[in-house]
Amino acid sequence: MSKSCAVTGKSTKMAGGYSNRTRATQFNPTGKKRRRANLQKKKIFVPELNKTMSLTLSTTAIKTMNKNGVFATLKKAGII
Repeated sequence: MSKSCAVTGKSTKMAGGYSNRTRATQFNPTGKKRRRANLQKKKIFVPELNKTMSLTLSTTAIKTMNKNGVFATLKKAGII
């Protein structure tokens, strides 16, 4: 299973942690935190191809497919 979205390309990112103590002091490093994308493994049926595909998608990509259609979204992403 891939760690990135097939449609949007979202994956994990490194970001700075932020503690509540930072507000009270001038400098209080907390180190780096890994921010993971909300990835879901989905089986999607494409009626134009009469085919079922298993993809790892972000929730944003799932919403986009519901709005614009599965075939159009996958074609724009270059998967089909």
